[in-house]
Amino acid sequence: MKKRIFILTVIVIAQFLCTSLWFAGNGIINDLISAFDLNESSLANLTSSVQFGFLVGTLLFSLLNIADRFSPSIVFFFCALAGALCNLGIIYSSNTFISLMALRFSTGFFLAGIYPVGMKIAADYFNKQLGKSLGFLVGALVLGTSLPHLLTALKTSLPWESVIAGTSILAVLGGGAMLVLIPDGPFRKRTDKLHLNAIVDVFKNKSFRSAAFGYFGHMWELYTFWVFIPLILKTYNTLHPESSFNISLWSFIIIAIGSLACVVGGYLSLKWGEQKIATAALLLSGICCLISPTLFLFNEIWLFFLLLIWGFAVIMDSPLFSTLVAKNAPKEIKGTALTIVNCVGFSLTIVSIQTINFLSDYINIQYLFMFLVIGPVFALLNSKKDSVY
Repeated sequence: MKKRIFILTVIVIAQFLCTSLWFAGNGIINDLISAFDLNESSLANLTSSVQFGFLVGTLLFSLLNIADRFSPSIVFFFCALAGALCNLGIIYSSNTFISLMALRFSTGFFLAGIYPVGMKIAADYFNKQLGKSLGFLVGALVLGTSLPHLLTALKTSLPWESVIAGTSILAVLGGGAMLVLIPDGPFRKRTDKLHLNAIVDVFKNKSFRSAAFGYFGHMWELYTFWVFIPLILKTYNTLHPESSFNISLWSFIIIAIGSLACVVGGYLSLKWGEQKIATAALLLSGICCLISPTLFLFNEIWLFFLLLIWGFAVIMDSPLFSTLVAKNAPKEIKGTALTIVNCVGFSLTIVSIQTINFLSDYINIQYLFMFLVIGPVFALLNSKKDSVY
C-alpha cells in the first residue's frame, strides 16, 4: 500500500510540475504584449498554438504507438526536457510574434508526451480504482495549468522572465522524478510492432466511442473557459470601476479549484460510478454556461461564486471520461487510445477558442460564453448513447 501511495504521489507531482508549461504564456500575456509589441488577440492565438502543437504531437504519438512501444517514463522525461527548453525560448529578447507562436507550438507538441503518457503510466499501475487515481492526476494538470497565474500574482518586482524560467525548471524536475523513481508498471502490456490501424480499431468499440464522445464535448468548453477567465475578470473590472481585485490571483483560484473537483469526482465515482458523476458535472457546467450573462450584472461576490462553481464543474468529468476510455481500450494499445482521444479533444479546443475569439467581435461579451453550452449538450447526448461500463 505504501509503495502504491508513493508511486501515485510521484506521478501526480511530476504531472503537476510539467504541465505548468501549458499556460506559462497566458499568465504573463500582458508582459508579452508589452515586451514584443503584440496585439490583444495574441492571447487566443498563442494559446491555440499550444493546443495545435499538442494536437500534432498526440496524432504523431498515436500513429507511431509511442507510449505502447517504448517505456512511458523515458518518453515522459525526454518530452519534459524538450518542452522546458522550448518554453525557455520565450525569454529571447529578439522574438517576434511568429517565433513566439512556433515556441508555443513546440511546447504543446512535447506536452503530448507528458499529459496522456502520465495517464498511461497511472493506468499501468492502478488497474482498480483507476478513476480515483486519474482524479489525482488530472487534478495535478489543473493545478499546473493554474500555476503561472499564481506566479504572476506573486512575482511583484520580479521580471516576467522569472515565470518562464520557473516553469521550465519545474518541468525538468518533474521529468527527472518520473525517470528516476517510476519504472514500468506491472499492468503494462508492451507492443513490439507498429499498429497503424489502432486508431480506427479502438473507435469500433461502442463503449469506447461513447466515452470518447463524452470527453470531446467536455473539451469544447474546458480550455476556452480557462483561456478567457482573465478577460471575463478584466471586463468586469472595466464595467465596475469600483472593483479592484487581483485578476491573476482570482484566475489562479478559479482554475485551481478544479484540482479539488477532480479528486472529489474520483472518490464519488467509487460509489456511484464514473458515468453518473460525469453526467452530473456536465449538467452543472452546462447550467453555468447558460447563466453566464449574469456574471457582469451583480457584485463581486456573485461573480466569484459563480466562477468558482463553474471552475469546479467544468473539469470534474475529465478524469472520469479518461477512466472510461482506458477501461474500454485494448491493453496493448491503451496508451495509443488515450493519446488519440486527447488529440481529437484538444483539436476541438482550438476550434472552440477561435470561435469565441471570432464571435467576440460581433457579440456582447455578456452573452458570449453561452455558446460553450454546445459542449456539455453534445457530451450528454452522446456519452449516454451506448452503455458504458
